[in-house]
Amino acid sequence: MTAVPPGEPGPPIPPQRGRASRAEFRAQVKATRADIERQMQARKAQLDATNERIEARTGRNLILAILIGLAFGLLMLFSLILIKELFMLVAAATIVFSAFELTQALRAAGRDVPRVPTMIASVAIVPAAFYGHSVGQLVALAAGIALVWVWRLIEAAVKRPRVSGRLLIRDLGSGALIQLYVVFLGSFAALLLAEDGGQWWTLAFLILVIAIDTGAYATGLSFGRHPMAPTISPKKTWEGFAGAAAASIVAGILLSIFMIGEPWWFGIIFGIVLLCTATLGDLAESLIKRDIGIKDMSSWLPGHGGFLDRLDSILPSAAATYALFLIFR
Repeated sequence: MTAVPPGEPGPPIPPQRGRASRAEFRAQVKATRADIERQMQARKAQLDATNERIEARTGRNLILAILIGLAFGLLMLFSLILIKELFMLVAAATIVFSAFELTQALRAAGRDVPRVPTMIASVAIVPAAFYGHSVGQLVALAAGIALVWVWRLIEAAVKRPRVSGRLLIRDLGSGALIQLYVVFLGSFAALLLAEDGGQWWTLAFLILVIAIDTGAYATGLSFGRHPMAPTISPKKTWEGFAGAAAASIVAGILLSIFMIGEPWWFGIIFGIVLLCTATLGDLAESLIKRDIGIKDMSSWLPGHGGFLDRLDSILPSAAATYALFLIFR
């Protein structure tokens, strides 16, 4: 074979060999792409199977629930840190949606709760608590209950056929329940926010409630065997409560030291108090839903249910945190 002198071009590649090389390259690319697609499909199938197992056990779409929770948490975080009044708008909207959900659920169960005055009272109490403090909060609560009752009494007097006295009293009680349970308890967040440094206490108790819910969810899902209140909430277990207790104490101490400037021992009190209020709030809402025969208050938040399904632990915890603020500050 004759050697090619340096600097001279080599012999040309035959056309058949060039076409074969390109065909081999295309085949290799196609095989690699097919292999990547198979791997992605296998990973997706594994993820879907895992999510289905979790959803079958918890009744929730975990991935979607996490995404919505993160979005809602970031909105709360930025509104608290940047502008207090912005958080007040977020809180008012959340309370209104929650009150509307409970109103609709009670109406579907046969309790005739008027929607319009309930929404008006839900909007009014947040600025009343923020600017008028506890006096404004109580005045707005009383006015809200009175507005709902008067509206319902006028409806009962005008509409035909007439409703019985027993059913009317039940309707009035349901209207007051919404104002006391959702509107009044929710307004404590605005009351706390109005205090000097209250935004940090508000953020701290929200983070603590999230830590409690997360601890209960993770340990209950992994180790839950013994039901805590099977007739009220069958999926709540003592193992989950133990995980929530551990999370509440750790998070309470860290938040106390690094966020609200209180001693470490206050964090233990903070964690235990909110562990109790968050658990009782969760059980209370479960009891209401069981009484009216529904699983979720609504489907507005996929993976979570409704707004009230997310606020059940927060509502009593807001009132408890405000009480701790007054006692220790």
